[in-house]
Formats: sequence, C-alpha cells, structure tokens
Amino acid sequence: MVSMSVELRNMGGTQAAMGWAGGHTIIVDRPEGKAGGMGLGFNGGQLLALAIGGCFCNDLRYVAEEIGITLNKIAVTVTLNLEGKPLLATSSTMTVSCTTLDGSDPAEIITRAAAISTSATPCARACR
Repeated sequence: MVSMSVELRNMGGTQAAMGWAGGHTIIVDRPEGKAGGMGLGFNGGQLLALAIGGCFCNDLRYVAEEIGITLNKIAVTVTLNLEGKPLLATSSTMTVSCTTLDGSDPAEIITRAAAISTSATPCARACR
C-alpha cells in the first residue's frame, strides 16, 4: 500500500487555508462573499476536478512511456457535477485530447490510461 499525506492550516487574517505536500503549496478558499471566502485560492470542487484531470494527465504520460511513445500535446477538461444541500460531487466528465510526437494514433494510450487512472477510475466508480 502507498500512502500520501498533505497538511492544511488556516491563514492568519483570512478564512482560507494553505495546504502543502513536500515543497509545494496551494491556497484553498471559497468564492468571495461565500461563507467568509475571499476568493484567494481554489475551492474544494475545483481542487477535486484538478486532481482528477491532473492524475489523468500523469497517467497518460506513464502509459506512453511504458509503450515507448512520446506525447506531444495533452488537453484535458474535467467537469464536476455537484448536487444537493450541502453540495456533493455526484459525477464528473472528462474530455481528453492528445497528440503523439510521431503522429501515431493516441487512442490506445487514452484507453489504457483510463483503465489504470489513480484518481479518475475510483472517482468514476464512486460517482455512479
């Protein structure tokens, strides 16, 4: 089993939080005027969508490297759907486009990445 931990602490003078993992930091907040938010950083839904899409971008690179193909461009759009009160993530959709450096069809890479994705696969199962 692999475990990862992140830390979050409130930021003095705001109601936002700063999160970090290793040497990387991010600010988490709500939109300005919403529950004390000042719009200083990403909200939780945006972070979840970024995690899904970011992991998928990485998974595309892992699969491409495994089969010896270099990816040229990657474009991923994640739409997270929230419903209810409180709002809960109920589903997400992802649109993926990529090209290879040698011009070959990237369909196999996308299919294999979807099958092994660290975040997208479990989130898709949980949101069904």
